[in-house]
Amino acid sequence: MSHSSAIISERSLKCDLSKPSGTQPVHLWKERNLSNRKLDQIIIHQQVELLEAILGTETSSKYEIKNHLGQRVYFAVEENGCFDRQLCSPIRSFTIRIADNTGREVIRVIRPLRCNSCWFPCFLQELEVQSPPGTIAGYVVQNWDPFLPKFTIQNQSKEDVLKVIGPCATCGCFDDVDFEVKALNEMTTIGKISKYWSGFVNNIFTNTANFGIQVPVDLDVRIKAVMIGACFLIDLMFFENSLDGL
Repeated sequence: MSHSSAIISERSLKCDLSKPSGTQPVHLWKERNLSNRKLDQIIIHQQVELLEAILGTETSSKYEIKNHLGQRVYFAVEENGCFDRQLCSPIRSFTIRIADNTGREVIRVIRPLRCNSCWFPCFLQELEVQSPPGTIAGYVVQNWDPFLPKFTIQNQSKEDVLKVIGPCATCGCFDDVDFEVKALNEMTTIGKISKYWSGFVNNIFTNTANFGIQVPVDLDVRIKAVMIGACFLIDLMFFENSLDGL
């Protein structure tokens, strides 16, 4: 996608976000998200910000969300303050608004400012996903573990649905890093969230992210939306620094 089309998409997203999304009829939202029901592989590509690449200044992240054919289905924009981005970067609070190709917001990801250290097990990461905006689709909750990154995927009623378990070392020396999506017994693997190795130059000079999400095609569409939120959380917690992934 060209830079100009990215700017147009961002502008259309911001214009559409001025409309009260809570008034969107549920049946209309479902029609607009039929593509989500067919997705079993989701690719998330962070757009490189020239200012961030040259000066090392943290800017609001923008993402393209694509299907397995590389076709863009959503466009995501992070919203937060400059103070959060510069001083609280990996644990910063944010709202990520995800819009379809018409510019209509279909998913909203909300992350409050919380700890991610195993020394503070009572205040670990928790993220809320709304789809459509204003209607809770589910939550991503970090679980305390002294060795492995662990998360629980919950539905709108805060009932546990899936587990996400990462490797002991997330540095991924010149290779992909996989976070396995498992059943609640942690024995059966049904999918994965992968941080793709993007090359030596990209990982040295930028912190641009390329992720893949693989889930069963018949997984509840709301849980698929929550999995996208989980991917954003994993990105910021483990791969925010430019030297991660080496």
